[in-house]
Amino acid sequence: MTVTAWLTVAIFLAAYTLIATEKVNRVAAALGGAGIMLVIHATDGRAAFFSEHSGIDWNVIFLLLGMMIIVGVLKQTGVFEYLAIWAAKRARGRPFRLMVLLLVITALASALLDNVTTVLLIAPVTFLVCERLALPVAPFLIAEAMASNIGGAATLVGDPPNIIIASRGGLTFNDFLVHLAPLVVVLMVVFIGLCRLLFRRAFVYDPERAAEIMQLNEREAIADRRLLWQSLTVLVLVLAAFVLHPVLHYEPSVVAILGAGILVAVTKVTTEEAIREVEWPTLVFFAGLFVMVGALVETGVIKQVSQAAVEATEGRLGVATLGLLWISAVISAIVDNIPYVATMSPIVAELVNANGGNGPAQVLWWALALGADLGGNATAVGAAANVVVLGIAARNRTPISFWEFTKYGLVVTFATVAVATPYLWLRYLM
Repeated sequence: MTVTAWLTVAIFLAAYTLIATEKVNRVAAALGGAGIMLVIHATDGRAAFFSEHSGIDWNVIFLLLGMMIIVGVLKQTGVFEYLAIWAAKRARGRPFRLMVLLLVITALASALLDNVTTVLLIAPVTFLVCERLALPVAPFLIAEAMASNIGGAATLVGDPPNIIIASRGGLTFNDFLVHLAPLVVVLMVVFIGLCRLLFRRAFVYDPERAAEIMQLNEREAIADRRLLWQSLTVLVLVLAAFVLHPVLHYEPSVVAILGAGILVAVTKVTTEEAIREVEWPTLVFFAGLFVMVGALVETGVIKQVSQAAVEATEGRLGVATLGLLWISAVISAIVDNIPYVATMSPIVAELVNANGGNGPAQVLWWALALGADLGGNATAVGAAANVVVLGIAARNRTPISFWEFTKYGLVVTFATVAVATPYLWLRYLM
């Protein structure tokens, strides 16, 4: 590698260490790292702001912005309080039952929408229900972020890396559903079992609080029915447009911004009120992270690492598949899985062609998708949903540290990737 490439790696590791140890505010660390990358010419303004493969992913930024505005308006209607009481009553105040209910809803919603949108919608409900039952909110938020990443692996639209893979591999919505959805069901069962062990100290049942919850009428929580129906109508249209992306060809970011604009225009909510709930530090953190990872792409670091992994398989499909699965999980734990998949997918396409095209070699695409999606659970910055959840927690004065998330994420990632390994081997390689 060149001197610039080595400097880029050193700067990225330094910034990542500051983020992980929380010695410096994570936004400052990301922006500082991005600034230094620009100063040493590891990347430039064109690549950082306009490149599709190594720049800021504006689709992600504006998707988040639009959905945050919509959620902010929805919050004023009281619907999250309604959902919190409903969920607590269905679980009869039992903490583990409540977590299972929230995780199943999160996984299903992530498969149909995308994981970032899902956590934006489910987090406010979680805060309210945990407050009602006097439960620690951090375990629930961490588990929901991970469930969103697992559930998002089931479909083409569930996780941004899947969209990239589908485009490169010529794969359809049904391909993902047939090949990955059955495994995701198994992974969710395993994950829920892990949550019972990992978060057992959080499941403290309070009979008095539970009895109070059972006496509540969730319908009384709705503060503005007209605004609720207006907001829900826009939200349903936005979600329908997400699902119909293969037909409509509108990017999710465009749909989210249009939905937010329409909602502000047709309701009595002012612009100031609409943007009050936007997690600006989270958006800025993402921008800095994208620039830093883009510098790794621009200097060829990620490509060299990926090519070395491919060459090490020596054309053996089984070795290539399992190697790709585990290496993708490891790398996606360190860098955001979106730029990693964007860099790796052309290499996988060549490897698929070298192994006979889209026959048995198609398993390589599933290995890449599973490795990237499941590996995103390992650390607090491995997936967009994780970063969003930590940002929401910080805004609500219940911060979740990098290591608090990561100590659970490493266990969950290892367990789920370990389950995916025999699935790929038995279904595709035997």
